[in-house]
Amino acid sequence: MKSFKKLMCVLLSIMMLAQFAVIGASAAEDYTIVNPYNEVIWSGNDAWGAYKGTLHSHTTYSDAEDTLPVMTEEYYNQDYDFLAHSDHGITGVDWDQKPDTQILYTYQWIIDNPYEHLTTEEYEAYKNGTHLLYDGTVRNKKIVPVLGANEFNNLSLTKNHVNGYFLPGTTGSGFAGAENERGFEQALEFIEENGGLSHINHPGDWLNSNANPDVVNDPYYISFFGDLMLKYDSCLGTEVFNERNGTTGYDRILWDNLLMYCLPYGKNVIGYSNTDAHWTSCVDSSFSVFMMEENNIDNIKKTMQNGAFFMVTRKIRPNEWIGPSEEIDVMNEGLPYPMFTNIAVDGHKISVNATDAETIQWIANGKVIAKSAIGADTITLDLDAIEGAENFQYVRAELYGEGGLTLSQAFAIDNGAELLEYEEEEMTFGEKIVNWFKGTKLWAIIGEIIKAFE
Repeated sequence: MKSFKKLMCVLLSIMMLAQFAVIGASAAEDYTIVNPYNEVIWSGNDAWGAYKGTLHSHTTYSDAEDTLPVMTEEYYNQDYDFLAHSDHGITGVDWDQKPDTQILYTYQWIIDNPYEHLTTEEYEAYKNGTHLLYDGTVRNKKIVPVLGANEFNNLSLTKNHVNGYFLPGTTGSGFAGAENERGFEQALEFIEENGGLSHINHPGDWLNSNANPDVVNDPYYISFFGDLMLKYDSCLGTEVFNERNGTTGYDRILWDNLLMYCLPYGKNVIGYSNTDAHWTSCVDSSFSVFMMEENNIDNIKKTMQNGAFFMVTRKIRPNEWIGPSEEIDVMNEGLPYPMFTNIAVDGHKISVNATDAETIQWIANGKVIAKSAIGADTITLDLDAIEGAENFQYVRAELYGEGGLTLSQAFAIDNGAELLEYEEEEMTFGEKIVNWFKGTKLWAIIGEIIKAFE
């Protein structure tokens, strides 16, 4: 029965990709739009702030070109409000402390990229906003360190990476990880067992979707990632934007597929946008804007879980499925990025206000359902005016502007249907053998050799 349910869920996702309207259904059928921004106070004396940050960045403690002090100063000068240094296999500690180091990265000393951390005085100045900017002025706005972050599977050749957060002490440092599917599972299990939160990193890099974009629509990979998120409650979602989106330009489409796979079980897949910066020139690439009452670690953790934030990217290639029609590339140009300034749900209507945006498009079940210009006026999407809307599993919004592309989280559509109950499907003996062997370095090396000759 559980296999049948999973098969039906995958088939439903494929059907939804092919068509989002069901002829003969009534658009007035009752359902509820679940607003992930429902608690946000958008205006008035108690208005929440919009805080810019990234949960995935690197230093010379792993494989970055710039040190922790250099990277931190660049983020601070680019108006970031929170930051996680999530080095490969190294769990982040206070920025005035040296973390556990790994033998793998001692090459940094050979190429004159030394390990460095902040002084206690510098660290306190960053945390209270008194650290001087490049121009010598005082910012007067703190940057919050998100500690206990670690990019897992640091010895992986297949880029099956997972970011863990809020891990205690140095837990997770030195976690080498297996390759491919087995490595994802091991990392997520470890993070959950140690009380952390996680998300999948740059899945397109592992899928090699640049070479074969259709892989993001493959039911095997949709169910693989979807099952991981259903199995591990602490796995909140996946990166949708990563750095310059060089290897991840189709991860938005994968995200849509994962939403359709997981929502029938009651899990909304949260999308993340991170710089994954290894040098300062990528600090202005992809990032998130969290809506919070106050910028502190408790609210950051809460917002990671409830999805009350937006994803921004400065650079992404075109694609024929949901756009953009032309490449976006505005990194390091100092342009204001599109931003939502109000979102309200009333019945079957979603109303939006935004700044620095020229166009808004709405995505439902992997398809563009509406697109219009946006200015100072409120834009309202009325699902009752769209045939087949009662069959949508979610709706999400995308803002296009001179300064980049900004995404909302998904607004789940709750039609009152009974939720599916996730049951893990046991592997056969043969599948276990294949899974184990694909997790070895030998398999990964063979795969890299094959790719080199393709």
